[in-house]
Amino acid sequence: MNSRELVLKAIRNEETIRAPWVPFVGCHAAKLIDVNAEEFFKDADLIVNGVKAAAEKYRADGIPALFDLQIEAEALGCELLWAKSNPPSVVSHPLSEGKKLKDLKVPTENDGRFPIVLDATKRICDEIGQEIAIYGLITGPFTLALHLLGSDIFYNMIDEPEETQELLEFCTEVCLKTSKMYMDAGVDIIAVVDPMTSQISPNSFNEFVTPHCKKVFDFIRNEGKLGSMFVCGNAKKNIEEMCKCGADSISIDENIPLDYVRDMARKYNISFGGNIKLTVTMLFGSVADNVNDALNCMEIGGKKGFILAPGCDMPFDVPVENAEAIAKVVHGEVAELMESVNSLEGIEVELPDYENNEKVYIDVVTLDSESCAPCQYMMEAVRKCAQEFEDKVVIKEHKIKEKEAVVVMQKLGVKNVPTIVIDGVIKFISDTPDSVTLINAYKEALNNKGLI
Repeated sequence: MNSRELVLKAIRNEETIRAPWVPFVGCHAAKLIDVNAEEFFKDADLIVNGVKAAAEKYRADGIPALFDLQIEAEALGCELLWAKSNPPSVVSHPLSEGKKLKDLKVPTENDGRFPIVLDATKRICDEIGQEIAIYGLITGPFTLALHLLGSDIFYNMIDEPEETQELLEFCTEVCLKTSKMYMDAGVDIIAVVDPMTSQISPNSFNEFVTPHCKKVFDFIRNEGKLGSMFVCGNAKKNIEEMCKCGADSISIDENIPLDYVRDMARKYNISFGGNIKLTVTMLFGSVADNVNDALNCMEIGGKKGFILAPGCDMPFDVPVENAEAIAKVVHGEVAELMESVNSLEGIEVELPDYENNEKVYIDVVTLDSESCAPCQYMMEAVRKCAQEFEDKVVIKEHKIKEKEAVVVMQKLGVKNVPTIVIDGVIKFISDTPDSVTLINAYKEALNNKGLI
């Protein structure tokens, strides 16, 4: 049994000789071939070279052909902000800027960066796809709808449910077309990546996500391929709903206990994957930390229907030796646990004196709003709602890709990202509040200090 067969067996929720290892390498592949992320995502040759380098260096059993959740949005008219060490982020929303849904057309192989991406995907599948499993990642219907409309979708779900469903039906058609393009290029598994679903309730998930995702997974299955649903953020409340979407597998990040996901997945007879910590372990941790995290995940996950993977797209600057250490664990080359090293030792961060200050401090702990969709839209809401209070409110984003931010996270007692903390008190955990709720929270904090 080669690596590809190992992954497919695990995705089908069967027993395997060991847990397959699927590093979610996106922009990190650019680092491996010494180019920046923008160059990488715009060039088929660089994508192929980077993915092949990652697969070889990390001895991957499976790997994404590309990890970029902006491909469809860009082809549909969203403007992107490019970065040197992150995937691009969506900075404009056509449906909130004058365009109508009827003006949008489902993208084809010739639109946006699809010619580049499909060329790269086909070459990756041809060159290494016989040995390892290749994932084709598509943007899930709900996250794509948010890219097109912006955060107004949260209000429209309540005020304009029929209009919201119409938008989601269009996004589902985009998902079907994109899935077909990737399957025709040769991928084994379609991953529907829908991170914004962590921001809604189970009832809203059932109403606005489940029917659309089920249509996509039914299509994938009818095409003879396997489907997985990826989510990031604290989506624990929606794990059972995810299991009902018709996917063969679900994959989650460090915000959700792996044993909880394991038990829920087994209840519905599907496979599951995760959830090595992206920042504390892979980005900032020592080799020992990565060994310990991988061993812990493998012990919890077991050898039936479990795929060992990072919680999401690996950060650009993950040290190579950390990911290589995980590969050694997977292949049985580390005989015993190594002592962990506290890689944050010596970093000092001083928090404001929240009580004795004539301003209200809004701390938002994120993965990185430039690369994480739930983080991006939470930051947009925080800034937008603060405008009417002028200089009475101080907003600070703490990106836990930075060590200082991890220390802040620990001092504030934050366990999940993204989270909004107001004057040192945790208020909104992995849940972007509507504008009325958030403004009222600001007013309460300002009133407590006699500022309004």
